[in-house]
Amino acid sequence: MMYNNTGPYYTGNATCMFTCWAPEKNSVTLRIVSPFEREVYMVKDAMGYFHATLTDVPAGIQYFFLPEGENALLPDPASNYQPQGVHGPSEVVDHTDFPWDDIGWTGIPLEDLVLYELHVGTFTEEGTFEAIIPRLDDLAAMGINAIELMPVTQFSGERNWGYDGVFPYAPHAVYGGPIGLKKLVNACHQKGIAVYLDVVYNHVGPEGNILKRYGPYFTSRYTIPWGDAMNLDDRWSDGVRDYISNNPLYWFSYYHIDGLRVDAIHTLFEANAVSIWEEMHHKVAALSNALARPLYLIAESDLNSPRVTQQPIMGGMGFDAQWLDDFHHALYTVVDKRGKRRYEDYGSLYQLAKAYRDGFVLTGDFVKFRKRRFGTSSAGVHGKHFVVFNMNHDQVGNRVGGERLSKLIDFDRLKLVAGALFLAPYIPLLFMGEEYAEEAPFLFFCDHQDPKLIQAIREGRKKELAGFSDEGEPADPFARDTFLRCKLQWKKRREGKHAIMLAWYKMWIDLRNRYKVLKNYNKINITVDVQEPGMLIIQRKYQEQLRLVAFINFAEQDTTYGVPAGNTRWIKCLDSRDARWNIQPQKVSGVPEQITGSVSIMLPALSLVLYEVTADE
Repeated sequence: MMYNNTGPYYTGNATCMFTCWAPEKNSVTLRIVSPFEREVYMVKDAMGYFHATLTDVPAGIQYFFLPEGENALLPDPASNYQPQGVHGPSEVVDHTDFPWDDIGWTGIPLEDLVLYELHVGTFTEEGTFEAIIPRLDDLAAMGINAIELMPVTQFSGERNWGYDGVFPYAPHAVYGGPIGLKKLVNACHQKGIAVYLDVVYNHVGPEGNILKRYGPYFTSRYTIPWGDAMNLDDRWSDGVRDYISNNPLYWFSYYHIDGLRVDAIHTLFEANAVSIWEEMHHKVAALSNALARPLYLIAESDLNSPRVTQQPIMGGMGFDAQWLDDFHHALYTVVDKRGKRRYEDYGSLYQLAKAYRDGFVLTGDFVKFRKRRFGTSSAGVHGKHFVVFNMNHDQVGNRVGGERLSKLIDFDRLKLVAGALFLAPYIPLLFMGEEYAEEAPFLFFCDHQDPKLIQAIREGRKKELAGFSDEGEPADPFARDTFLRCKLQWKKRREGKHAIMLAWYKMWIDLRNRYKVLKNYNKINITVDVQEPGMLIIQRKYQEQLRLVAFINFAEQDTTYGVPAGNTRWIKCLDSRDARWNIQPQKVSGVPEQITGSVSIMLPALSLVLYEVTADE
């Protein structure tokens, strides 16, 4: 299957169709360099694409292009594989040759997902796609059914968060390239785990970026934080739009990927009747129908706008879900008072209650951080259109010390935030290691070669974190030790407090699967109340006959709650003060195992208690 002129297309019978978009060039030459040498002049069409079809080439041949006016050979902008790095030749991949074992795979419905964000390079000692496979059983055993890989496309050097990718169609060679990624996806599907990719369409990394040398991929009309803005509405922008909007089809078809998390969608700018997101939505929907399985697009957005997940026919962008940063900010600033230093517009328990009930917290308010009004209400947005988290790569990695929550708050509060996550009427996402309170940092790291670029990034990082200079100096992003410090310590999963936390997370996922009420994304069926000085009372309903009531006491003092009279029976499902959930013996909570009728109960400080409430017949 070929997607509108984007990249090489190998048919599997020694035939390969090469395509190169260079609309302002008069000539482009294809130069094969291995395992034999050949030069082929390509033919240009009216839309600026150059074509050449060879009928006697094996898969695995390596090649460059030579556009008019260039003295050096250049890799293919839509390269499928860069085995020698960003400056080396591109390699043809035969996507028909992989022995897939997931023919019966039909995906996992969005509303059933428990997402797990991981970075390939630091998830295991080996730092490869295939090295993840032996860890899948551990993830599946605790209930994880979807992994979300931080960007894996080819970047310069051996280590990077992935957001500096320069070949959006090429899995990173150091991670294992195309074969390694396909093996990982194949293994995941065999174990009932979906695979999501984090993809970056708003910019291209600085080192190895050759797009300008081919054509007008970028525009000066707009400004973004990470380099040149993509050209979506200027001259010759159709080719750029195809380059971006065809990319999801490539991952879904050739790699059997289940969904994409699209980075920072608010930084792609255009003035068009049909947005790039609407265009992408329709292409993905058509492919989903053809493949007879769901294909999902999840947005990272800094807009606080319901339009992100509205259908294009209603004027929306057509994403299936979006990350809900407001939930994280509201929760973090409640459990760590130092959090207001980073998120000055948050810190109230009432804001957290709003995040549960509505979604967005900032909904037209004047925001100090932005010095303007920001956002609008998402009260009418169905809960399955939001993804929530206690931490992710950004919240951890953009701290001076890359500290996880396990280094910022105590064990009791860690249990509270885990419970708070799974009690929300949204799709939960965990950051790798969170489930066992991993303590290794997740620092910013990269591996460029240009001395000027290295110095600029070092200075930029220090400037970005200057407001937190009292927390120390940021680690050198180019030091290999910075990267190595971020490796997960897997053996800790079975030790002491880490094993307790792992069991706590597994229990919550089990509860989510046992009680349909915890997968009820209709926000009409959630009630959230605040009781001072710091308790949240969350009621989740499924049917009139069943509801769950959770008491999360964030306060450092015991709090009394009066259970109202009624024909109901309250049965305690869990209590964070039970001995099995604690590092050392604590005072027994005294919260009753069962309640019938009106009674006052005392909720211990920094505790979570969950009751199942049914009609008392």
